[in-house]
Amino acid sequence: MNRPMFWSVRRELWENRSIYIAPLVVAMVELIGFSISSIGLPHRRRAVLMLDAAQQRAAIQRPYDIAAFMLLLTAFIVGVFYCVDALYGERRDRSILFWKSLPVSDRTTVLSKAGIPLLVLPLITFAMVIITQAIMLLLSSVVLLMNGLSPATTWKYVNPFHDWPILLYGLIVIALWHAPIYAWLLLVSCWAKRAVILWAVFPFFAIGVLDAIALNGKHVRSLLMYRLMGGFARAFDFGAHGEVNSLTQLTPGRFLSTPGLWIGLAFAAAFLAVAVRVRRNREPI
Repeated sequence: MNRPMFWSVRRELWENRSIYIAPLVVAMVELIGFSISSIGLPHRRRAVLMLDAAQQRAAIQRPYDIAAFMLLLTAFIVGVFYCVDALYGERRDRSILFWKSLPVSDRTTVLSKAGIPLLVLPLITFAMVIITQAIMLLLSSVVLLMNGLSPATTWKYVNPFHDWPILLYGLIVIALWHAPIYAWLLLVSCWAKRAVILWAVFPFFAIGVLDAIALNGKHVRSLLMYRLMGGFARAFDFGAHGEVNSLTQLTPGRFLSTPGLWIGLAFAAAFLAVAVRVRRNREPI
């Protein structure tokens, strides 16, 4: 990585502490909640052990899956709000004049900002999930041992060395699939003079209303849902209960051969290219 790009990414981390503080706060809340719930863990575990294997797996994995999901959701929300303000904020506070005086190109600036939701946030999320689930595993093991129960019942269904590669793959899938969303928000952030989130959402709302009135359909809503969630059906071979418990359920070949992925990445590249050109001529608000 060249030095201007490296320091541009460092600058984003310095100026936007919510990138790592928000996941940290969510992780702390999850651990506090899990610590409180561990008071009744031995009783619940005895009841769970009376169930069949599938129900045992679902019950034991649930807290760990919820922890991972909440951190993934937090990363998406932080990424959206970061992109909305990333290029608009520097025009609002007039810092764009200072940054343009430095030997850093508009392309480097825009790409460094795009790298936050596409690379930095997934890495932070991955690390936070690992730390959070590791502490949860350690805490549950201690509680079970202190109450005469074997922690093997947890480790049987929550295997970090098995689950974390699935998580990493999922984060890569999410980043690639959501790339056009983040790129669109960066473009609007660079162009809009005010109410960035309104300008980002309004075109789709207007087209959705037109679609409902003129075509009596749900095309826009289906398209938006496809862009938000559609990649998972191609990236994973979900089980009968919608779960992913094995590395054999990962289908990267099918995901990479999905036209929607490459169309989305093409739009993302186009949005970022336009954002670079727009920023070149932008002045403080």
